[in-house]
Amino acid sequence: MLELAEQLRRDLDRYSPGGKLPSSRALVERFRVSPVTVSRALAQLVAEGLVVTRPGAGAFKAPPRTAAEPAGDTSWQEVALSADGALDVVPRTVDASGVTVCLAAPPPGVLELSGGYLHASLEPERAMSAALARAGRRPGAWGRPPLEGLPELREWFARDIGGAVTAAEVLIASGGQSALATALRALAPPGAPVLVESPTYPGMLAIARAAGLRPVPVPVDPDGVKPALLADAFRATGARVFVCQPLFQNPTGAVLAPDRRAEVLRIARAAGAFVIEDDFVRRLVHADAGPLPRPLAADDPDGVVVHVGSLTKATSPSFRVAALAARGPVLERLRAIQIVDTFFVPRPLQEAALELVGSPAWPRHLRNLAAELKTRRDALTGALAHHIPELALPHIPSGGYHLWPRLPDGTGGTSQAFGTGGDATLTAAALRAGVAITPGRPYFSAEAPAAHVRLSFAAVAGTGEILEGVRRLRAACDEVLRPRT
Repeated sequence: MLELAEQLRRDLDRYSPGGKLPSSRALVERFRVSPVTVSRALAQLVAEGLVVTRPGAGAFKAPPRTAAEPAGDTSWQEVALSADGALDVVPRTVDASGVTVCLAAPPPGVLELSGGYLHASLEPERAMSAALARAGRRPGAWGRPPLEGLPELREWFARDIGGAVTAAEVLIASGGQSALATALRALAPPGAPVLVESPTYPGMLAIARAAGLRPVPVPVDPDGVKPALLADAFRATGARVFVCQPLFQNPTGAVLAPDRRAEVLRIARAAGAFVIEDDFVRRLVHADAGPLPRPLAADDPDGVVVHVGSLTKATSPSFRVAALAARGPVLERLRAIQIVDTFFVPRPLQEAALELVGSPAWPRHLRNLAAELKTRRDALTGALAHHIPELALPHIPSGGYHLWPRLPDGTGGTSQAFGTGGDATLTAAALRAGVAITPGRPYFSAEAPAAHVRLSFAAVAGTGEILEGVRRLRAACDEVLRPRT
């Protein structure tokens, strides 16, 4: 599409303003592309203001743009945006770099070992398209949905969570990120501490800081958060919220151990605190994982857990349908904040979600995805062990879409080149070598105890790109470790 848009952009020089471009059929025949590609290329030129379209008439070269208005003086905003300090609250400066590294597409020719979503070849595109088409034909599909979400979809999420959770305790949200933002706003006032796993998802840290909250780290190991340190953190800070990912934690891949699950809930209950459970990759289990533990919410009769679950990771970045589940008075506060912020999730998307998860294609997709993720994980771990053994992998997860290698400690020898900020140094070298990886520093809310990088195996086309990405990463390591003269 981008190549066709560029060609059409050059061809515009041959037309006078208002001149009619060839028909879509003519462009399909000339460039030997699909009608969809032509439509998207023309839409790109329309967005750039170079082309205008008229229904039934075709596409035309846009008239010349008028001279731009002189730029105003926005320097006053620096004072306005920093005024929080005068109110004695936590500044709400937002650093989205840890999120955008997983959202932004890499430059052309760069392999994406940094992505946070499935490659197009792993998405259930046909099933989603068929579900959306069926949803559009449902009576009332384009009407206003119930503010809490479609009852049938809430019921599906309640069954999926399990335990005693009911549809009445579920709200439909516009993706996991939106649900996390709603939960944090509902449970903690500006300036309050919020306990977070260390390391943890940068997007959640960004939400907390944007809301004026103070993230306080609690270390995790391969068995999840350490209960003794969690109890210490509650006592030291007086926090009333703990955010965790008990299943295939991002970025470590840790699973909260059975003996720690009840302990975490007991500690939070004793502190009079909520646990926000971000169950973001339950559907990205690998084929060799075995039975999964239930969500914490399924074992919580006292309303300690506010559960966030989403369909997005297992489908598409644009399939933003999630659930917020809670018990007790907090549910009404969650509902009120969500309504004020977003009104409701578009009904066609909710109807499509119902169609998708109720179709035979859904379990088939999950089975195929589990097998493919295992294949890709094994390819990446094997390639790293063979080509870059200095990147340590203390834990290999059986779910999720990434690995969390630790860089050498920088205690002598050639590994000294990594040193402080080694993750950023290696990330920059990797980009020069043609592979995008994610530095580990943004995953820590305080000082990082060691340098890491995160390597995703879901956003590339297949094992071939994984192996080539590791080869390029090896070249980047050689550049970083090259003796200085």
